[in-house]
Amino acid sequence: MDNPDDSAVWRIDDNRALVLSTDFFTPVVDDPFDYGSVAASNSLSDIYAMGGQPFLALSIAAFPPDLPVGFLGEILRGGAIKCREAGVIIAGGHTIQDKEPKYGLVVVGFVHPHHILTKGGVQPGDALVLSKPLGFGTTLTAFKQDKASLQDITEAVKWMKILNKSASKLALEFGSNAATDITGFSLIGHAWEMVSASQVGFRFIYNDIPMIEGAYRYGSKYLFPGGAHDNRINFGSHVQFSPKIEEFMQLLLFDPQTSGGLLMSIPQQNLSAMIARAAQINQPLWVIGEAVAGDHIEVV
Repeated sequence: MDNPDDSAVWRIDDNRALVLSTDFFTPVVDDPFDYGSVAASNSLSDIYAMGGQPFLALSIAAFPPDLPVGFLGEILRGGAIKCREAGVIIAGGHTIQDKEPKYGLVVVGFVHPHHILTKGGVQPGDALVLSKPLGFGTTLTAFKQDKASLQDITEAVKWMKILNKSASKLALEFGSNAATDITGFSLIGHAWEMVSASQVGFRFIYNDIPMIEGAYRYGSKYLFPGGAHDNRINFGSHVQFSPKIEEFMQLLLFDPQTSGGLLMSIPQQNLSAMIARAAQINQPLWVIGEAVAGDHIEVV
């Protein structure tokens, strides 16, 4: 319990360990099918972040008694289809009544005990690689205030529904020293967990950090969820920003993500081969910085 890793791991024998996690949340989009798909992808992500392969899941759900049955069915269908894509069987679950819908999964996977991806282990000189862009939180906040375009919401949902399965396989194949998925604590918060666990520093290149199309526009209007400000309060003392980076640009790095990508530390000698392989399988990757000697995060 001393390290803030993404899942619990239980060693079975020399070649197998169980990796377990759970997550669920209230709707982030209006479409029930998309909501179920995003929630399932988010729940599965913790297993991929540990280098595991999920194989079994249980649904966790809370629904108002007056919610139309069709909506309930679409939420569960969205989660089931995403689990099928991951090769995961949903073997039941539990549902209660609540005033606001909630949905997610308990997920069980396998991981080799000698190939577990944790937040510790980053080495100075490692490249820092991200598998999804940022900006989901501010875009969803704009959507809730009826200030987001349909095109921007569609883009955010598309990214949130993508599994981290391929990114996790690449991390294992090319010797990632550490990994985590970027979710509610934001890029800075989850990066700080890696910095703290690995006792290294991170240097991010701001212009190399990918954002979805509407992120700068909504961020410049300060349409951030409350979690972004909480993340800055909690993690801001661990990061030094270049003076050229405006306040709203800084806040975009504290923006909480739903079903975000993997942040991986990759040995420099493996980076070119990893990027080439990612291009072959259509897995987007962005090199956003490097690990350095130190004890904080620098953004330049």
